[in-house]
Parts: sequence; structure tokens; C-alpha cells
Amino acid sequence: MSDPRHDPFARSECDPMVVPAGKVSPCVNPPTIQNAGMKSISRLRLLLWLCTLSLAGGMFCPITRAADVTNAAAIAAADQITNSAIVPKLNPAFMPRHNDFVEIAKKGDIDVLFMGDSITDWWRNPGGTNGFPHGVNGAYTGKPVFDKYFGSWKVANFGIAGDTTQGVLWRLQNGEGQGYQPKVIMLMIGTNNTRRNSAPQIAEGVTAVVQELRKDFPDAKILLLGIFPRSGRTSPLRAEITAINEIISKLNDSQHIFYLDIGSKFLNADGSIPKDIMSDGLHPTTKGYEIWAEAVKGPLDNLLKGGTLTGN
Repeated sequence: MSDPRHDPFARSECDPMVVPAGKVSPCVNPPTIQNAGMKSISRLRLLLWLCTLSLAGGMFCPITRAADVTNAAAIAAADQITNSAIVPKLNPAFMPRHNDFVEIAKKGDIDVLFMGDSITDWWRNPGGTNGFPHGVNGAYTGKPVFDKYFGSWKVANFGIAGDTTQGVLWRLQNGEGQGYQPKVIMLMIGTNNTRRNSAPQIAEGVTAVVQELRKDFPDAKILLLGIFPRSGRTSPLRAEITAINEIISKLNDSQHIFYLDIGSKFLNADGSIPKDIMSDGLHPTTKGYEIWAEAVKGPLDNLLKGGTLTGN
């Protein structure tokens, strides 16, 4: 495996990098229609900005009220076309991890796939000062729990700290979705899209990931987890995550896709997140991973045996 001491909170900017032979650049330009949409946004916003300056100086603004309405509609339409949550794109800093996962995929012999971001990634964190994040009371430490509940299974953990829906899409389309056929997939992704995408856009991104998983692994059963709660109970992120989960819950078909929301198990009665469960209000501690494992071990076992979440 690669050195885990990468920046888990790195943003998805396309820094210059050398792309391995035979690979598609993670920073490849989106389709032409999306480029055109982005150019339209830039032109319109520039024009609106110039108009604002003109009005401030008492000068004539060339944009009429009717044009303002048209421009606003065009910007909204272009923004919809360019939902970044569904455009496959990987943070270049994640390429070493991705390449490691591709090699694991090529070897096959995988029954269960864990796919996601840091919350999934740190199932492998043994704790201590070994390059992973660490803290008091088992912060960020999932490996002891993983070994206890899933150690006897053939599990591939393809979680990458900091990843997004678009990153997972790119990874699946560039090697992580080929070379093996898992029986069951546990997916949770989207929390890193908050603050940069709207709830409907993030839900669309999650949907795109599920569709890609169905295409790559048509016989697998997908345990789609609702995004875990984060931050304070009055934080706007809470409401956003609730809205996302409400949309993606409809992907459940009880045949190939099984939606499960265990978020309430991490909360106090008043809706707050105890520090001994998520020390930073986002990432599970060892106790948090224990709660997660207890909630999904039975359903995963049922799905592995060809049943549903609750059995046959």
C-alpha cells in the first residue's frame, strides 16, 4: 500500500502531474456542452459585474430588466448542466492510492467492497502515530473494529479520505470497477461534496455512483448508507444531509440496492453528537466504528447469503 500520510482534506484542484501510461487524466476536461456552459456563466457574470460598477458610478447599464431575467435563467440552466458532482474527476493527490486499489482489483478474490471517503478509509486506521490521523479516546481508529467484525471476510476497502462523488466515479471508470466481481458493496459518499454542491446535486452524484456500480458489478448487492450526521444539531449541514438522504433513499429497490440510514445511532436524544462517538463531529472514533459495525454486520451477512437486509 502507499504511504497513508497524504493530506486527507486536500481539495480537488487539478495540480500538474504525470499521468501513468494508459490512464485517462483525472483532470480531463468535461464534455463540450459543459465547457460551453461554464463559458456562458463566466461571460454572464462578468457582464453583470460590469453592470453593477456602471450603476454604482451613475452610468447607463446595458442590461435591461428583461435581459436580467434571461441571464439569470441562463446561469441557472448552465449551473444545472455543470453539476460537478456527476463529472468524473479525481484529485491528483489521490492517484497513488487509486493505483494501489487498481492492483488489488486486478488480483480479484474480493467478496465485499467498501467504497467511500475518509469515514470508510479509516476502517484501516490502527490508531497511534503511524501516519493516520490520531487523537484521544480512539479518534479516527477503525481497524480494531474492522478486524473484530469483518476480519474473516474477503474485503477490499477502496475508501479515500477527502474523496467526493465525482472522485469515486472517476476511480470506478479507471480500474477500480474492473477485474473482480464482489458479492456485496457498502457505499457511503457525499459528505465532502457539501459546501460545494447543493443537496439535489449531491444526491444526483450519489445516484451516478450507484448506477456506475450497477454497470460494473451487475450481480452485486449494494448496501447504500445514508450519509452520517455531522457538526452541531442546528448546523445547516445537518439539514442538507437530511435532504440528500431523503432523495437517495428512493434508490432502494430491495433487489440490487438496499438503502439503510443508521445516522440516528450516533446521536444523543437531543440530536447532538457525543465526542466519544465522533470526536470532531464527523469522523467516528473506535466506539463510533463499533456502532457502525453492529448496525451493518447483520445486513451485510444477509446480503452475502443472497437474502435481503433482514433475511430471506
